[in-house]
Amino acid sequence: MSTMTETRTEKQTVTRLLQRQIMPLDRDIEVMALYVDLEDARLDEDKYVVGGTQAAKDINNTQIRQATSSGRRVQPEQLIDRTRFKVLPGQSVSFGTFFNGFAASYWRRWTVVESVTLNVTVEGADAHVIVYKSLANGNSQRVDAAFTESQEATTFTFELSLGPFVDGGWYWYDVVGGLSPAVVSAEWTAEVPAERGQHGTVDMAITTMNRPEFCAKLLQQLGDADLAPYLDTVFVMEQGSKLVKDSDEFPAAQAVLGEKLRIIEQGNLGGSGGYARGQLESLTKGTATYALMMDDDVVCEPESVIRQVVFGDLSRRPTIVGGMMFNLYSRSRLHSFGEIIQPWRFWWLTPEDAYVAWDFSTRNIRSARWLHKRWDVDFNGWYSCLIPLAVMREIGLSLPLFIKWDDSEYGLRAQQHGFPTVTLPGAAVWHVPWSDKNDALDWQAYFHHRNRIVAALLHSIYPKGGRLLRESRNNQIAHLVSMQYSTAELRLQAMEDVLKGPQHLHEMLPTRLAEVNAFRKEFSDARLIADRDDLPPVRRTKPPKKGRSISQVPSRRSQLISAALAPIRQFKPTRPLAEAYPEAEVPAADAKWYKLSSFDSAIVSMNDGTSAALYQRDPERYRELLKRTLAIHERYRREWPALAEQYRAALKDITSPETWAETFKPWTDTKDEA
Repeated sequence: MSTMTETRTEKQTVTRLLQRQIMPLDRDIEVMALYVDLEDARLDEDKYVVGGTQAAKDINNTQIRQATSSGRRVQPEQLIDRTRFKVLPGQSVSFGTFFNGFAASYWRRWTVVESVTLNVTVEGADAHVIVYKSLANGNSQRVDAAFTESQEATTFTFELSLGPFVDGGWYWYDVVGGLSPAVVSAEWTAEVPAERGQHGTVDMAITTMNRPEFCAKLLQQLGDADLAPYLDTVFVMEQGSKLVKDSDEFPAAQAVLGEKLRIIEQGNLGGSGGYARGQLESLTKGTATYALMMDDDVVCEPESVIRQVVFGDLSRRPTIVGGMMFNLYSRSRLHSFGEIIQPWRFWWLTPEDAYVAWDFSTRNIRSARWLHKRWDVDFNGWYSCLIPLAVMREIGLSLPLFIKWDDSEYGLRAQQHGFPTVTLPGAAVWHVPWSDKNDALDWQAYFHHRNRIVAALLHSIYPKGGRLLRESRNNQIAHLVSMQYSTAELRLQAMEDVLKGPQHLHEMLPTRLAEVNAFRKEFSDARLIADRDDLPPVRRTKPPKKGRSISQVPSRRSQLISAALAPIRQFKPTRPLAEAYPEAEVPAADAKWYKLSSFDSAIVSMNDGTSAALYQRDPERYRELLKRTLAIHERYRREWPALAEQYRAALKDITSPETWAETFKPWTDTKDEA
C-alpha cells in the first residue's frame, strides 16, 4: 500500500495516506456493520432535551440501547476485494462506520493535520456521493455532493477542514447507486510537514501462555502484505509449556513473517513480564519507532496497526496510540470507546456518559449521539497498544505486576511525563471477553487488589488514596459475608505484600502465582467442580420465606438493611443441616453478596459456566479474617503517606531496563531463542 506521494509543494509538505476504505479480510458478514451501514440514521434524543430527572434518564438510556436495525444485510458478492465495495442499483450505503468513517476530532486534537482530502472513486453511472460531517452532539450536516455521468471510474476529490471539530465529530460519505451497480473505493489523505513524510516502523510484542493455535493464527494475520512495510520485528514471548512453534498453524506463520519473527522462551512472568521483555528487546535493538503490545488471544485487523503507526507519526508529541476491543464471540460488540481511571475511587471504568458493550449491528455511529464526542482516556489496554520507543526511553518499562494494572499504570505514568494516550476509533482487535471470567474471585483477585493499591500509591492525587481504602474494606467484608474466604484471604495477602515494599515486586514475579494457587486449594469455595452430581443435594431446615425466588432483586432499602445485619449474622453458629448439605443453588448471575449472606452453605456456579463450588459459612474463620481486615486497613490509613513516598521513590529503578535485565537473567544467560 502506498503511504506517501513524493511530490512536494512550496511549503515543503508531503501527502500522507491517513486511512483508506477497507472491507473485512475474511469476508465475515457478521462484522459488516463495522465497515458499511445500510440503515437509516435515526438519532437518539439529546440528553439536555431529555432533562435531568432520573426517570427521564432511565427512559432515554433504554431508548438509546434499542435497536434501529431493519435487518438489511450485505450480499457476499458486494465485497469485491479488500478496498472495494459494490453498491447495488438504487441502494443507499453509508461508510460512516467504525472502520470507514473518519474520526476528525481525534486528528484535530492530537495531530499536526489541519485539513484532509477525501478521494472517492466510483465506477458506475448515475451514482451519487454525499459527504457529511457531524458535530460533537451527533447532529449531522451535508458538506458536499457529486454524481457520476458514465460507467467509467470517476474520482471525486473533497477538501475538508478539521477546524470545526474541537469537542468531537466525524466525516463520512454515503453512496447511492444509480441504474447500474457502482463499485466504490476511497482514501483519506493530508498534506503534512516534509519531516513527517516517512512512516515509522513497529515491533510487535506478544505475550503468550499455552495458546499455540490462537497465537500462530495471529502471527499469520500480522503477515498481511500491506502491513509488511511497517513491521520491523515480531517478538513472541513464549511463557507456557504448549509452544507456539509446535502448532500445526505455525509453519504458515513462519512463512509469511520470515526473519521478522523472533520467539523468546522464558518462565511465566505474567503479562507484565512478557511485555517488559518485548519492550526491553525493542529498546535494545533500537531499529523501530514503536513497540505495540498485543495479547495472544486476539484476532487482528492488520489495517488497525497501520493506522496506529500513522497516527503516531503525525501526533504533536510522542503519543501512546491504542486500538479498541471488540468481543470475539459477538464480533460487532465493542467493549469500550475509551477508559479512564476514576481518581477518587482509583478504579478503571468507561466515562460516565459513554456506554459499554455497544453493538454496532443494532445501532451504528450515525444513530448514536454519544459516539460523536471525542473521548479522552487515561490508558489503553495492552490487547493493542502502540508505545513510542521515545516514551519508553524516558519513563521506563512496565511495572513488575504479573497481570492487571500494568497497562493502566503505564498510561498514568506516561501522562505525568507529558505523553498522552489516545484510543483511536478505526483501530481495533477482536479479543476473548473477560466479562465472563471469574477473575474477581479466583487467583487473579490477588493481583487485582495488590496492583490497584500499588498503582494508587504511585499515582493517586488524593491523600490516602481517596476512597480506595474504604472501598477495599467494604469489598472485603462483602466477600466474607458471601463465604468467599479464599478470595478474602488472597486480598489480605495482597495488602500484606504491598507493605513489604516495591523492591519485592521483582523478587515475587516468578513464584507468586504458584504460591497463590497452592494456597487456594485449602478452601472449599476455591475448589471448582465440573459435575453437579459430585456435590451434595440441596436440603434446608426451612423453605424460602413466602417461596421467594433466588432471582428476585431486592430493593435498595433491603440491600442497606442487609449491609448492616449480614456482618453480625456471620458470628452466629451455622445451622446443623448446612454442614452436610447446601441450602441453595445460586447461579453466577445471582451470586450477589446480599443474597449469599443469608445462607449457611450454597452451591455457586462460576461466570464462565464450566463449574461450581460449594460455599460453606465458617464463623471462626470469618471472625479471624474480619479482625485482620480491620487491622490492616487501619494500618494503611496510618502509613499511606510514607508508603506512597517509598513506592514513588523506587519507581524509576524498578521499571528501568537495567533492573528488568537482571530479572530476565535466568533465561538470557542460556539460549532463549527458537
